[in-house]
Amino acid sequence: MIGVGIIGAGHFGAVHARAMAVVDEVRLVASCREDVGAAAAFAAEHGGRSYGDWRALLDDSSVDAVLIATPHHLHEKIAIEAARAGKHILLEKPMAPDVAACDAVLATADANRVKLMIGHVMHFALPCLKAKEILDSGVLGAPVLGSSWMIKLWMESNRRRWHLDHASGGGMLMTAGIHALDRLIWLMGQPVVGVTAMTGTYFHDQEADDAALIGLRFANGGIGQVASVGYRDGAVTFAMDLICEKGTIRIDFGHGVATGQGGVWTPVPGSIEPNWMDAAVTREWRALAASIMNDTPSPVSGAYGRHVIACVEAAHQANAGRCEIPLPDAPIDSPLYDHVKQARNWP
Repeated sequence: MIGVGIIGAGHFGAVHARAMAVVDEVRLVASCREDVGAAAAFAAEHGGRSYGDWRALLDDSSVDAVLIATPHHLHEKIAIEAARAGKHILLEKPMAPDVAACDAVLATADANRVKLMIGHVMHFALPCLKAKEILDSGVLGAPVLGSSWMIKLWMESNRRRWHLDHASGGGMLMTAGIHALDRLIWLMGQPVVGVTAMTGTYFHDQEADDAALIGLRFANGGIGQVASVGYRDGAVTFAMDLICEKGTIRIDFGHGVATGQGGVWTPVPGSIEPNWMDAAVTREWRALAASIMNDTPSPVSGAYGRHVIACVEAAHQANAGRCEIPLPDAPIDSPLYDHVKQARNWP
């Protein structure tokens, strides 16, 4: 059994703790939070030892792997030290606030031969998995255009001061809109080679963005758009469309997946589940456990997580320069994109 330590035993750390409780291959053995009282309360509820210092948790020999669910600007330092300590890592999204930090984490994980998985939970959400099954089957052909959006309340109860500043990795795009971005990149099946964007702060008094509209150019010539909006008041809109060679796919987290052909939408059976987030995080842990035990590649690699951050970084550069920013180092050879290569008979 894999002993896991949670660094960042807060709101989303608790989601992970509940998920681990139903995964036979992992066991929560330790958790950490600077607030010692809150850390003790977390451990009393979810099990394991509590720590007030993450370095002490890394010294715990019962910890084989760590979840890092801290503020974004702390990801780099903690992930590097975890890798040096020989711990496998589930690093919550975003991987880090910038590409340089991602590179440092990647290099250290590789040098110490630990598994590094980035917590892009969309890869394990049932509606997205059903859509990927359709794409992999080839029945609709390859996706050509995509549109993905995350439009939601920004000032939720778990919003913290560091969320409001770009310097600490904050902003709607890095915090929540990144789900819409990641989902589109993953399901389009191609790396991004060019980014355009308009970003800004329209609804709140903060330094970081609360809204962005992003255009993506993919390696195979496909195009996509992402809307990331954290409103002051409204209602959640979290969905996406993929226009494929032979039909369309709609992914809606409230209504499930539907395919469109001949002017008719057809619901996909079994494409929606209650408490989808909890179920997705549970799948995430099963996938990481299998990767560790079988010594197989990370289910969501650090290289992929870095690519998503490169797109976010390029979006802010594109907005500032009012131009398209090229991404020449897109990981075109990643096995993540094999289903598109096969569908189009690419080498």
